[in-house]
Amino acid sequence: MSQQSESYGSRGEDAVLLAAGLAELALSRIGPVVGRMRALLGRSDLAALFGEADTDLKARGRLALDRYAIVPPAHLEILAQQVVARRAAADDV
Repeated sequence: MSQQSESYGSRGEDAVLLAAGLAELALSRIGPVVGRMRALLGRSDLAALFGEADTDLKARGRLALDRYAIVPPAHLEILAQQVVARRAAADDV
């Protein structure tokens, strides 16, 4: 997932990233966020702030998913295991 940080994902991926970002945000900063939201309601540039918040939440979601996701085995490790298995099979014949 971290390789796709510059590209746009599908709507489903965006929804998952937003949900994970919101969950991470809620767990880490629930108190200060409430105070900030009250202060932000009086601002005139809310559209820009919401756009930045959307980007920030997607980034947080991507980081949270990367942190807790199961990492697949390395590609070169799989290839090395296949070579070892083929050599062992060739030695048995």
